[in-house]
Amino acid sequence: MKAKSIKGNSTAEINNALQQSMADGFKPTLTIIFISIKQDSSAVCEILTVAEIDCIGATSCNEFTDGHQTEGAIAILLLEVDRNNYSMLTEDIGTKTIAEAATQLSNAALEKFSKPSLILLSTSLMENGAILDGETLIRNIERSIGSQVNMFGGMAGDDMSFTGPYIFSNNWKTTYGVAAIVFNAEKIKMYGVALSGWRSIGVSRTITKSKNNLLYEIDGKPALEMYLRFLGADYDATHDRSKFFDGVGLHYPLQIERKDREPMMCNPMGYDKEENALILESNIEEGSHFKFSTPPDFDIVATVVDKAKEIRNAHDTDADAVLIFSCASRLSALGPMAQQENDGLAEIWNAPMAGFYTYGEFGRAVNGKHEFHSTTCSWVALKEE
Repeated sequence: MKAKSIKGNSTAEINNALQQSMADGFKPTLTIIFISIKQDSSAVCEILTVAEIDCIGATSCNEFTDGHQTEGAIAILLLEVDRNNYSMLTEDIGTKTIAEAATQLSNAALEKFSKPSLILLSTSLMENGAILDGETLIRNIERSIGSQVNMFGGMAGDDMSFTGPYIFSNNWKTTYGVAAIVFNAEKIKMYGVALSGWRSIGVSRTITKSKNNLLYEIDGKPALEMYLRFLGADYDATHDRSKFFDGVGLHYPLQIERKDREPMMCNPMGYDKEENALILESNIEEGSHFKFSTPPDFDIVATVVDKAKEIRNAHDTDADAVLIFSCASRLSALGPMAQQENDGLAEIWNAPMAGFYTYGEFGRAVNGKHEFHSTTCSWVALKEE
């Protein structure tokens, strides 16, 4: 496998970059596109289709390639790989359940390869404001293919406008669905991990009253009051609640404890002052336990990069390409350190890289189990053998 990454602020720039990338005889067969909703994805796909290049992609909350991070632009990973070793699958969920769509995609993957691995892209926000159930998606893929399957990816974003993320391929687009690049795992190896890096602090707390994504009570006390007390009362709940997520929630996620699994990172998205409740990004059951998080610092980046070094050294190999799916909240919380994290991963694997900031991440956690993540950097290195 050969790989190159390109970027551009317009369709014309992408066309020029593509032509330049092929000037030395490089002949990509597959592209993975991360694109702002401000850009024309259909026009980009048309360029690639004319060049007889398969493409699959997602809208982004900023995108990045080797040494560059862009806003409102386009980033593409170009792969020259044997078409016998991969296949592209798409599923419009429509009136089906997510479980049914996941099972159909999985069965199609098994028809292609006896040992498939997946780069997974999905939509995120739906018309009713709900988030596509990523947990149900990956659990049903695992159930069909088996827990040994390697699976990494992310949910489409929309420049944090919350107006309409979508995923697409050469002649297909949906605002409610899932797509995958299926690789033959016997020919193309995948090495990766999904890791947040946020550290927990203090004792375990109990969610004593909740309904769906509204958290009313922590240890029998009003949730908003307890959360602000943890922050040291630095934030006044009378402030503009639309700024609560950017100013507070994304910096101090809750770490929901799960038996024999990695904690689930959960950001407070806002609050209901009248109910003294927190509005969370995910539904949380009463009786769950969690810990607060320390504020973000460089140790978060170091944790992610050091784990990549450990994995690379364990396999004693470089990679042909690297894909990164990083939560949009990491960009806001980490600032310039987010780009340092992405570039550090590419440098460790010594390979062309592309990625985007997402509304949710898929990937194998440190303990080896697949999870649907939040506030996490999920990365995967590809190596053809």
